[in-house]
This record gives sequence, structure tokens and C-alpha cells, in this order.
Amino acid sequence: MQEHNFDQADWRRFLKHLGEDPDRPGLIDTPNRVEKAWRDWTSGYEEDPAQVLKVFEDGAEQYNELIVIRNIPVYSHCEHHLAPFFGTATIGYLPNGKIVGLSKLTRLVDCFARRLQVQERLTTQVAEALMQHLQPKAVGVVVSCRHMCMESRGIRTAGEETITSAMLGELQPNLALRTEFLALARGG
Repeated sequence: MQEHNFDQADWRRFLKHLGEDPDRPGLIDTPNRVEKAWRDWTSGYEEDPAQVLKVFEDGAEQYNELIVIRNIPVYSHCEHHLAPFFGTATIGYLPNGKIVGLSKLTRLVDCFARRLQVQERLTTQVAEALMQHLQPKAVGVVVSCRHMCMESRGIRTAGEETITSAMLGELQPNLALRTEFLALARGG
């Protein structure tokens, strides 16, 4: 995995470029805080989705219904402006003899969200990783986020949500299964 090499002088130059005085009392520790924040916000580069997903076979052999987790927090940064975007994800899958620890789905979303992203890629990365490492019959992912690049600059439209989805395996051809997943994703 990659190592972050932040230079305090770069953050000081950035503050100067904005018209600020990096030696002003309120900004003296800002380069350290920014470095620490960006290490956390981009920690997903250091995570391996295969290591995040712990698979269980015990108890899942006979389970053949959808498993859905809703309202998984998403906090990421857009790769175009480095602006935050945030919202929730819903993940559903149809087991094929194996299940995954439920908390691992939240960790999987976080693994990809803590990288510079676009929402569309984040959605497909989560779905594809789950399909690859768990090998279920079907995977569905729905992500709904607000983007600060739209809300705080440019068009400045507050409160709009962007919704993306990825449907893999049996969710693609099976309309009944797809409808069931989407109903569960909405809370129905």
C-alpha cells in the first residue's frame, strides 16, 4: 500500500497562497491538523477489501434470502475538487452458502470511501469487491450522497442528492429479486 508523504512546508505555502499568514496564532498548528485529517480521510488506500471481508460458512448453507444493510455512512472526497461528499449506502446480497460479518459491509464501504472518489466508481467498487470475495448469487448497492462541490460552489444547490446503483449477478436479469432489493433498500 502507498505511504503518505506530506510536507508541512506545502501546507504553509497553501495557506499563504490563500492570502493567510501561516504564523497567525489560529493557523500555527493548521498544517499538522490538515496532515492528520488527510491521512484519515485517505486511509482507504491502505486497506485491502479482501482482508476487510471475513466470510463465514457456518449457518449460511441453507439461507437463500436477501441480506440487506441500510444507512451505512458514507464520507468521501471528490477527486475533481477534493470537496467532501457524504450520505448513505445500502448493500444487499443473496448468499451462495457463505455470509459475511455484518460490520464488514460497513468497513468495505469505508475502505473505498476513504479514497479520492467519484460516487459512481465508489458504488461499483463496493459491489464488485463483494461479488469477488464473497461470491454470492447477487449483489446490490445503492449510494445516496450530497456533494459539497455542488452545494458550496458552482451551481450552489443545497440539499440535492445523487443516487447511484450497481446490480450484479442474479439482480440483473431477475426483475422480482431486483424489485425486492430496491423495496428493502427504501425501507419497504
